[in-house]
Amino acid sequence: MKEAGVSLGPTEQTVLLNSGTRMPLLGMGTFRLQGSELVSQCVEAALAHGYRSFDTAAVYGNEAAIGQALGALLPLHGLARSDVFLTTKLGPRDQGKAEAEAACLRSLEQLACGYLDLYLIHWPGTQGKPQGDKGNRERRWESWRVLEQMHHAGHLRAIGVSNYTLGHLQELLAHSRVPPAVLQVEFHPELPQRELWNFCQQHGIHLQAYASLGCGQLLGRAEVARVAERQGRTPAQVLLRWALHQGVGVIPKSVSPTRLAENAQLWGWDLSPEDMAELGMMDCSRHYCWDPSGVT
Repeated sequence: MKEAGVSLGPTEQTVLLNSGTRMPLLGMGTFRLQGSELVSQCVEAALAHGYRSFDTAAVYGNEAAIGQALGALLPLHGLARSDVFLTTKLGPRDQGKAEAEAACLRSLEQLACGYLDLYLIHWPGTQGKPQGDKGNRERRWESWRVLEQMHHAGHLRAIGVSNYTLGHLQELLAHSRVPPAVLQVEFHPELPQRELWNFCQQHGIHLQAYASLGCGQLLGRAEVARVAERQGRTPAQVLLRWALHQGVGVIPKSVSPTRLAENAQLWGWDLSPEDMAELGMMDCSRHYCWDPSGVT
């Protein structure tokens, strides 16, 4: 396993995953981004503003539109497939050996990308099964073995998980032949997930944040506003930089070209110790999205 590390130089804002793959620390999220025209407009704006990483999932229902947009737009920007980092995820309904293999191949076909830079198990449970179902553990292990096989076959450059708790992650490491390269979780000042962050640091797993803005709820917080005023930045930029300051990747989503541009202006400045301390006082373990702690 290669040692992971973060590069924060002016021209290379990437992380070296334990698979040996480099991933941009900033990516464009695509949750709830629907419709070929809107997808194409957002991907066009993102590429124009320097985004080189795109995060989707089978359950988002937009893989085909994203694949079509990238296929059409990359040549117009003088880019090749190898210039972008593409992530998608195994849907919760597709846990299990046969289901996971079919789902992975389906995503590859939908995205028409030849290979995936990163493929994640989206959720530790199985759609349609109770969170406490004892079969959840075996099904996600079966799914992981499929991901390992697809990784060895060259279809998946890196593999990882999303929404795993510390317990889920410890179980996976105890049984895996290929360790996860990435853990994607809800991560923001009200939910800094310190124990998970420390565990990932110790085991060479890159932590990637979603819902960095607390589903928009943190943009109006007084603490965030004070830091934004001191820095001369927007509240969204402050929240995204808060994660990057800790070596955590971010995948903000927006359908606004202006917001996409603002969200990309995260380099060449940083938060002060005073800023980090003030934002650190917001920790209250609040989830705005899904809480996986009840999944067996």
